Amino acid sequence: MKILVINGPNLNMLGIREPDIYGRRDYKALCYYIMSTASDLGLSVEIFQSNHEGAIVDKIQAAYGAFDGIVINAAAYTHTSVAILDALKAVGIPAVEVHLTDINAREDFRKRSFPALYCFESIVGKGFEGYADALRLFAETNS
Repeated sequence: MKILVINGPNLNMLGIREPDIYGRRDYKALCYYIMSTASDLGLSVEIFQSNHEGAIVDKIQAAYGAFDGIVINAAAYTHTSVAILDALKAVGIPAVEVHLTDINAREDFRKRSFPALYCFESIVGKGFEGYADALRLFAETNS
């Protein structure tokens, strides 16, 4: 099973950006964690990060016919991007939304998630472990 993991804006700044909220581990550590977990589960994973909404939409569209699932942390675009929602709907690939923090326990504007309107599961507030949970969901559906 081939999974695309998409990370949105500012996730490349993990470890630097607000470490009291997002933790002290950097983006390289997150990617290693994802790849290691995927390997343990027998999944093939590609990781993509962009700070640009259009690049994320393009990557989702390019996933059509190439991936069996998407794990998406749209970051700040979670709360604003109908374009990302529409891209997910257009390709019809099963998707799981992940957030390092609990977006429902933060500022009011963060409580709205456009990707959640498409994703079959949302995992929030579990840090890196949320990505492992998302990958396990795909591994379970593949077994």
